Amino acid sequence: MNDVVALTESDAGELLTLQRGAYVTEAQAHDDPRLPPLVETLDDLRSALTDPAVTTLGIRDTTARLVASVRLTLRTGEGWAELGRLMVAPDLQGRGLGGRLLDVVDDHLPARVVGVRLFTGERSPANLRLYARHGYEETGREQTPAGYAVVHLVKRLR
Repeated sequence: MNDVVALTESDAGELLTLQRGAYVTEAQAHDDPRLPPLVETLDDLRSALTDPAVTTLGIRDTTARLVASVRLTLRTGEGWAELGRLMVAPDLQGRGLGGRLLDVVDDHLPARVVGVRLFTGERSPANLRLYARHGYEETGREQTPAGYAVVHLVKRLR
């Protein structure tokens, strides 16, 4: 695998393909085909990739295929960043790529950021274990209309 790189608007189509493939299992686990990553449009994704408050990181394999990605959004004035859209190609899940992205997240945040927030579905035990291994702690759960809870987590940096 190659290094972690910043993704740009030119990566939007490939990123959308990765996102749709990676989130199908989440949708199945939660009986919710309308998860935000599955209904995000190409225009939405292009907008995120050009937003100065958003940093999207990716990993490409040796063939240049985009195989993993994560999105960081800075919340101006709050001192916090939101981590979202952590995804790994289905055929490569469980090989440490998500953890590798989490390992470098802090390096891509301004010094003023005191912590990172994220959420995941309660029916994603592997995700919850991964986040716990990387210092994220649960802060609460929120029931969704679809019948599952969203688990909120934070990692304090400073």
